[in-house]
Amino acid sequence: MTILSKKSLIAGCLGAVMATGVAFAEEDRSDWPNSITVGTASQGGTYYIYGSGWANMVGEALGISAGAEVTGGPVQNATLVQMGEHAFGMVTTGPLVEALAGNSALAPGMSHEDVRAVFPMYQTTLQIISLKSSGIDSVADLDGKTVGVGPAGGTADMYHPQLFERLGLNVTTRNGGASDQAGQLQDGLIDAFAFAAGMPISAFNQLEAQVDVNIFSYSPENIELIAADYPELSAGVIPASVYSSMDEDKSALSLWNFAITHKDMPESLVYGVTKTVMENNERMLQIHGAAKETIPENYKYNTIVPWHAGAARWFEENGYDIPADMKD
Repeated sequence: MTILSKKSLIAGCLGAVMATGVAFAEEDRSDWPNSITVGTASQGGTYYIYGSGWANMVGEALGISAGAEVTGGPVQNATLVQMGEHAFGMVTTGPLVEALAGNSALAPGMSHEDVRAVFPMYQTTLQIISLKSSGIDSVADLDGKTVGVGPAGGTADMYHPQLFERLGLNVTTRNGGASDQAGQLQDGLIDAFAFAAGMPISAFNQLEAQVDVNIFSYSPENIELIAADYPELSAGVIPASVYSSMDEDKSALSLWNFAITHKDMPESLVYGVTKTVMENNERMLQIHGAAKETIPENYKYNTIVPWHAGAARWFEENGYDIPADMKD
């Protein structure tokens, strides 16, 4: 692609976003908040990059102050939205199921009944990275090792320790931000870094650019042992094309992510957010490659939490059927 064509593409994307803003210029904003905050996760992970990007895009399109905030990830984001501390959040289906049942690790007993879905994001894939010099290139090799599992309360922290135990592995886990734990791995302070995010993980990209690494996930044999206990997890693939250090596809486990908000968020605002993100996939792809899955058709993977009325209105206007018991 030439420089000129790239500029034309960017201009076209910006024009589409600005058009969304024009469409909302005369909306009644009397009940809109002065600003909106999107709960993401640690810096260096896909959530923070993706969340910062769509928050800025929505802010431009709707003419509202919008920004992302570093958090512990999906578990904390669900609670921050339920409590009204953040206008929007980003969650994976597993932590959301636990939160809705009142089993949140950060807020036990809180039902999170006011959380509503806004738009589908992408699949989170459980991925693990180690230094090639360590000889660790499979989950089985983690037995007896010290492994970073991301921030406390994040998706990686929720799943990896449980899965290691389920597979009979003796693994010592440590918490920390994605960028910090990538640095700890490079410095030899941990043996591997097990994370959960959309592909590619920025911290993994940075590591493989500096040192020789192995990137892997759960084997088909691992998945067969795990599947019955974790129905929200599905078998997936890390394509070889995602990371320069990989020369073949690797099997993996994955689960879906959705943007969420509180049921009392103004309908017109949530409609505007949904419209902006769902109608500007080219701009989203400039933010992060995982946005290739941020398309309306993937709304069907939400079978967990009702859609906010504003989001449901956009989907139904565009030909997507939302069951009556899945909108509020």
